[in-house]
Amino acid sequence: MAGSDTNRVRMTLVRETSLGVTPTPTPRMRAHRFTGEGLQFTPTFTQSEEIRDDRMNSDPTKVNETNQGPINGELSYPVDKSPLSLLLESLFFNEWQNTPSRDNDGTADSVITAVTASTGVITVTTGPAFVTGHLVRLSGFGVAGNNGLFKITTGSATVPAVGAGNLDDEASPAATARVKVAGLEGASGDLTALADGLGSTTLDFTDFGLTVGQWIKIGGTGAAFRFAAEALNGWARVTAVAANKLTLDNLPTGWATNSGAGKTLRVFFGDTIKNGVEVLGQTIERGWMGQTTPTYIIQRGMVTGQGEFTFATEAIATYVLTQNGLTGEETVTSLDATPDPVTTNRSMAAAVHVGRIAENGLPVAGPNFVRSLGITINNNLRMLNAIRSDDKVGPVDIGTGSCDVTVSLETYFGSRALLQKLLLSTPTNINARIAIDNQALVFGIPRMTFTEGSVSAGGKNQDSMLPLSAMASKDPLTNAHILLDRLEYYQA
Repeated sequence: MAGSDTNRVRMTLVRETSLGVTPTPTPRMRAHRFTGEGLQFTPTFTQSEEIRDDRMNSDPTKVNETNQGPINGELSYPVDKSPLSLLLESLFFNEWQNTPSRDNDGTADSVITAVTASTGVITVTTGPAFVTGHLVRLSGFGVAGNNGLFKITTGSATVPAVGAGNLDDEASPAATARVKVAGLEGASGDLTALADGLGSTTLDFTDFGLTVGQWIKIGGTGAAFRFAAEALNGWARVTAVAANKLTLDNLPTGWATNSGAGKTLRVFFGDTIKNGVEVLGQTIERGWMGQTTPTYIIQRGMVTGQGEFTFATEAIATYVLTQNGLTGEETVTSLDATPDPVTTNRSMAAAVHVGRIAENGLPVAGPNFVRSLGITINNNLRMLNAIRSDDKVGPVDIGTGSCDVTVSLETYFGSRALLQKLLLSTPTNINARIAIDNQALVFGIPRMTFTEGSVSAGGKNQDSMLPLSAMASKDPLTNAHILLDRLEYYQA
């Protein structure tokens, strides 16, 4: 019975050209990491109402097919264009706003075509421009000296430069070569700490695509790249962007003004996404690879209707992404017999890798320590059934409802601070940062109200806990219910 082993099930997916339409002729499928799934491609039958004098029933009649179900997984960094990244876009009804990058993506000398030592130029195909002051991370190059963190000294969309003598000649960059903006770097002494953010004299913050609600990490590795006052090297959220001022909140504890004298300060930031209105569908294929002739179940028009993220003490951070879709089929022919392999970024654990959970801009700490945090996004999808004219069976479209974001938070009942906010209906906000291997995710719910919660003493020799539930509402600053940042690389 080895052919039925769940350990041999392969899940792959691809973004569709339009809802329910798989790219042709051969889609580039990517394998997805998962811990379990309950996807269903199921026919719907109805019983005939004919009256028979023998008290028997005629054969049931197939009237429809349904495509739906959850995909369970462990949270890891969602590499751009990976299945997890695509499913998150589908859940948020929006696409990632990415920092500029170039990637050879499996084909050497294709997008990144040369590195020249004498000029420090990285020759690339055209795309979003790299600007002077951008901090770029080069990785996957065949010449070891071309991998690392560099400052763009001459901006360009095709021939950005990082300064003569900083790179080595590489005429045909490797298939794995990648250039990705990881942040910015100021000139010596140019960036300063203001009472409510960062200031500059020459650097123009508006050049870097920073947005309100985005998270940044201030300070890099090495004394030259961080404030001398260690309390200033930490995370903060952008609330306004002007040419010579980056206004911030959620500032590190102990934040104070500082001239930054002699420092070429580094500031790290990444890609962002927030809830939107764009329906983004996937084609999902599952293959039972242990069978002599593998069976493949293909489901099209799959949209992430709900996402649940759980951060619990002494556990890996997990997600459940529930799909709703249009049509399906069962076949012995895979859409892509050689899909891209799964990503290898490590799974993130809640207690070990969560750097901070903050409420109303301040870390939730003693005496109200957090034991668990849950975030749920529900898009309230509905399937639109009609008589199809394309020889397919299944819904013809998907209706979308409101984006409902709810939060569950269980804390030790060490003080009345959070209970008071529940009883007084005080709007607040919450954010959670989780990081591993110099990569980070920051979840933010910028405006929410606690709606449920109570405390009791269940028995002796126990801790009193305060389980709270909250609902998100539109935040006037960010125009969002929920935001998510991903930093492909940062320095602690």
